[in-house]
This record gives sequence, structure tokens and C-alpha cells, in this order.
Amino acid sequence: MIAADWIAADWGTSNLRVRAIGADGAVLAEAASDEGMGRLSPDGFEPALLRLVDPWLGPGVTPVYAAGMVGARQGWIEARYRAVPCTPLDPAALVEAPVRDKRLRVFIAPGLSQAKPADVMRGEETQIAGALALAGGKDAGDGVYCLPGTHSKWAHVSAGEVVSFQSVMTGEIFALLSQQSVLRHGMAETDEGAEGADEAFLDALSETLSRPERLAARLFSIRAEGLLTGLAPALARARLSGLLIGAELAAAKPYWLGQPVTLIGSAGLSAAYARALAAQGVTPRTLDVAACTLAGLSTLRRPRP
Repeated sequence: MIAADWIAADWGTSNLRVRAIGADGAVLAEAASDEGMGRLSPDGFEPALLRLVDPWLGPGVTPVYAAGMVGARQGWIEARYRAVPCTPLDPAALVEAPVRDKRLRVFIAPGLSQAKPADVMRGEETQIAGALALAGGKDAGDGVYCLPGTHSKWAHVSAGEVVSFQSVMTGEIFALLSQQSVLRHGMAETDEGAEGADEAFLDALSETLSRPERLAARLFSIRAEGLLTGLAPALARARLSGLLIGAELAAAKPYWLGQPVTLIGSAGLSAAYARALAAQGVTPRTLDVAACTLAGLSTLRRPRP
């Protein structure tokens, strides 16, 4: 039996990941399911959580600190956005979710919002808070954070606050084009290890970085090259990735140009963004997304000053 001091929950649209944390901060156990926000009605969140954490609950009350889409309007309970500039997380802003099981108290971290240009994030603020905590000081984490994913985020952090941020739908556009558009007919499931993939990626990256207005035309050229010259499906995938990440870097140039950049994401995505930034003379540091999420949630558990 594991008696968790508290439980960390990373609850996204597609998945739920939980960790049992001991009194010394050590991870005692981990569990995950595909019961993300997108699959649940408001009364389904507590049962989904209990299916994973019930073995970790002792006779008393175990607090759960959760981040991500669980706090969306369609989630367990809405945790309203906090407007930037502000610290990425604030324990005083936590929203408590209603529960039936008296062994639980569930606290949800709000996301962040920006008025002009309009933008929102949920979950990434916790990763940024974790990165700042791992940096070890209020000003030690100053700079730009890139969080690649379905909707990539670029955030400017100064003196421990998120000053501004920008979302880019690169991941979602890539999935739609590679799986549902005409490009799917010549697209491999992966370009990992394919000969020439890195060169194809960097060439495409350079194309849209220098002429982003040509993106739509260059996208169709992937299909045309497949029909006319037999472009290998793995290289087609690499070119698509390069074109879209190049367009993202062009849009986010005011964030990364001449700034220290930190990447927080999965290993594969972070590696692609690191290659893209390196081609522009930027050497980012890379942090593990799971470690940052846990470190961020841990800041909510610490006693208030």
C-alpha cells in the first residue's frame, strides 16, 4: 500500500497522468489513462481520478493538485484564466473542485490569458512555473520559453512573471495535413532515421523562414513532387515539418531573436525545434516536460510565505 502525502495530476484533453508524492517530495508511484477532459462530462472526472489513485489514499484527506484542461469551461470545474503579466502560478488562485469522496480534496490551477493579441494557455503555465523553480531563483529563469505541442506556446518571462505569450497551431495543422489532406497519400508515419530527412527538414525550414507568405504554395509542392519525382514519403514528412516549423519561427521571431530560449516538451518535438533554432544561431536549453510539470505543481504544495 502507498500512502501519498499528495497527488500531482496532469490532466489534458486526451490523457490523465497522476503521481503519488511522498512527504519528502519523492515520487512513490505513477499511473495514467486515456480519460482526458475530451472524453468526460463534469460528473465523470472524480470517478476517472479514483480509478487511478484509489490505492494511494489513506484514512485521512489527500490533496490533489491538478493542471491542464481539467480546469477548462468544459472540464471538472472552470478555473478562470489569470491575466498576464503575472506569475505563472499562484496558490491563492487555486479552484477547488466538488468531490463526493471525503478522502480527496482537489485543487485546480488556472491557466493564463492575454488580451491583445487575444491568447490563452492551460497547462503550459505549470510547466513554466516548474522551469523557474528548477532554475532556482526569481530572475534565474528570465528569457523565452518555447513549449512545442499541438498548440505551441512562446512565452516571455521576466522577474518571475509571464509578460506576454503567443500560441501557434503548428502541431494541429501538421496532424490535419498529414492525416486528412491530399498530402496524406504520400506521407510516411515517421521520418526518423530516413536518409536525407534532416536536409529536407532544414531546406523546408529555410524556405518558410525567408518567405513565409509562400507557405500554402510550398505545401502543395510536396504532393506534386511525390507525383512527378517520387519524393520519398519519409522526406515528404520531413519537408512538411520543416515548412510548418519554419512558419512558426517566422511568426515568433520577436520572441527568440537574440534571446536565451528554453524548450519544454517531449524529446522528439524538442529535438526538432532545437535543430530549427540551431540553424538560426540559437542554442536552446531543453527541459523535460514531465519534470517541469511536477516541479510546477510542487510549488503549489509548498507552504505560503
